[in-house]
Amino acid sequence: MADTEQQSGSTPEDEGPEVTAANTFMIPKKEISMVPDMGKWKRSQAYADYMGFILTLNEGVKGKKLTCEYKVSETVEKLLDLLGTLDRWINETPPVDQPSRFGNKAYRTWYAKLDQEAEALVSAVLPADKSAAAPEIAVYLKESVGNSTRIDYGTGHEAAFAAFLCCLCKIGALRVDDQLAIVFRVFNRYLSVMRKLQRYYRMEPAGSQGVWGLDDFQFLPFIWGSSQFIDHPTLEPRHFIDEKVVNEHHQDYMFLDCIKFINEMKTGPFAEHSNQLWNISAVPSWSKVNQGLIKMYKAECLEKFPVIQHFKFGSLLSIQPTKP
Repeated sequence: MADTEQQSGSTPEDEGPEVTAANTFMIPKKEISMVPDMGKWKRSQAYADYMGFILTLNEGVKGKKLTCEYKVSETVEKLLDLLGTLDRWINETPPVDQPSRFGNKAYRTWYAKLDQEAEALVSAVLPADKSAAAPEIAVYLKESVGNSTRIDYGTGHEAAFAAFLCCLCKIGALRVDDQLAIVFRVFNRYLSVMRKLQRYYRMEPAGSQGVWGLDDFQFLPFIWGSSQFIDHPTLEPRHFIDEKVVNEHHQDYMFLDCIKFINEMKTGPFAEHSNQLWNISAVPSWSKVNQGLIKMYKAECLEKFPVIQHFKFGSLLSIQPTKP
């Protein structure tokens, strides 16, 4: 299934060298303002490139542990530094005393700093000859950490971070041999920073479907995490609800690390607070789980107007229809 869909999208080495002229870049903006606009999104080059990127990484991490060996390029190191800076700013911006339990207003102070510094942070990651792309790509970084008005975070923000990484691939800053590091180092570090934000500032889930959603905050680590398990000799989907298995293997598998976070944050029977995941544990194989999650991601995230109305389009992720 993934193979057929990958053809239309961009993989981490596609289209890199082409995007160079300064005048090709633009500040991304919203294009989906009404439900009928969703057709424009699904036919767009951005959708094909985004989905191609997700599926390429899904294929790349198949059967591999987080602890396996892989190349860590200079760009990856710079991205880890960037995420380290965001993490440090959380420590420097403690929550404030306020009457409401959720949505700590100190998050707005933290976000204001990112808003101010995003372009400089992205410039530091880019090769010198690609620096003109910084204002365009920085928009996706700012969109990826939650909403400062509502103090919430959800799968649309997560998608913005994947879009940020996809743009870095499109301009050639990240390359095909960075695939494992993109998921296992960069995205994993992003997850840890987002979890810290969620805990620290008690962020609300954005557009949460409650027990009917897969997870309050994330989706992609479940897709890539289930791919890691494909053809695993002993661990089957039914095992991830066993806390002993989770504690033993979470450092190797993204999926289990997500389950561990849920177990820490929620109380009561797993079947009640995470019903969709509980249902997934009954699926016979990881490849079926993986295929099902990709379908669910499209239906529940990428094809939902409340999520996609916030997505922004520029020159790298274009609203223009895909080229036939």
